[in-house]
Amino acid sequence: MPRPGQPLPVFGFFRRLLGHDRAFRQAITTMTGVSPDNVRVYRLAFTHSSVVRQQPTQGRHQSNERLEFLGDAVLGTIVAEYLFRKFPYEQEGFLTEMRSRIVNRESLNQLALKLGLDKLVQLDATQGRAARSRSVNGNALEALVGAVYLDQGYKVARKFVLSRLIKPFVDVKSLTETTSNFKSKLIEWAQRQGKVVRYELAGEPRGGGVMEFSATLLIDEEVVATGMGLSKKQAEQLAAERALTALGL
Repeated sequence: MPRPGQPLPVFGFFRRLLGHDRAFRQAITTMTGVSPDNVRVYRLAFTHSSVVRQQPTQGRHQSNERLEFLGDAVLGTIVAEYLFRKFPYEQEGFLTEMRSRIVNRESLNQLALKLGLDKLVQLDATQGRAARSRSVNGNALEALVGAVYLDQGYKVARKFVLSRLIKPFVDVKSLTETTSNFKSKLIEWAQRQGKVVRYELAGEPRGGGVMEFSATLLIDEEVVATGMGLSKKQAEQLAAERALTALGL
């Protein structure tokens, strides 16, 4: 029996739950600039499939995978609109390449870390650091965008992406200056080293009559990197960028 004046255990339990919920709300508000209405959808955004008990009927819906799918589409739309307005005289190929560089998996992983999102992701303890670096944090960031969209609507989601992600953390000017330099930089390096650079290209049709191209980059007939894009140039540029990273250049 608790002593007089001592709170009953059940009240202590609910107080801890309330405190946990309040701390989570505050974390979301600090991260997004928005006070959440539906806390559950944000908790779902940070729930990786590795911690979900795979129940036959509903287990899949208890992870952030569906929110990730939605957030990917919303994020892509917001970034596309931002670039469309920022570069009114650039062609579709330039805009597509810029969007790809902003929302690719590596970039999203870095944005998630800068936002501090990794501290909230619920991940199975057996998932090591390599798994996190591959996609976990970037996927959770997309899921968070989807959660904001569902909870607050497109305008608020747009404000979150632009004011909390793009403007503080993405150097768009630097991206435009380096967008077309990867192939030439690699060729200059290869000429100095006496090596031969070659690309193997393949195309695959997608919906709506669009072609997606893959470029395999070989140096002295050894595969070094691959890249994909909606044009041959974009695929080769991405492959060249990845090759430069692999070579430490």
